[in-house]
Amino acid sequence: MYWRGGHLYVYFTYGMHFCANVVTRKEGIGEAVLIRAVEPIEGIEVMRKNRKMRGRGGEWVNLTNGPAKFCQAFAIRREQNGADLLGDQIYILNGERIPESKVGRSTRIGIKNGREKKWRFFVKGNAWASNK
Repeated sequence: MYWRGGHLYVYFTYGMHFCANVVTRKEGIGEAVLIRAVEPIEGIEVMRKNRKMRGRGGEWVNLTNGPAKFCQAFAIRREQNGADLLGDQIYILNGERIPESKVGRSTRIGIKNGREKKWRFFVKGNAWASNK
């Protein structure tokens, strides 16, 4: 997490799941944003295979709606820790700008300290946002 911004920080949690963060600050400062969920656009069948999902219908909204589900769907593991997000292995592209009126904030999930902080951001009404 102490790399310069633009790298992926992957860690193993609860002895069973990987989670991924985007490092956001300069080298030496441990600050990153946890990827809690994403809306899949393409490659859905590969993601379903990675998650071992066979069913059809509404189940697919659970494909990437949590930090561990995201890592499973994208096959992100310890080997991707430190990946340059401006490289060609894993990368982030510019997308459409979300109007501020559509950005929701809530308290943090799955932690013991700092629960009151509204550091969880999501697109209001998006079915792929991880639930509280």
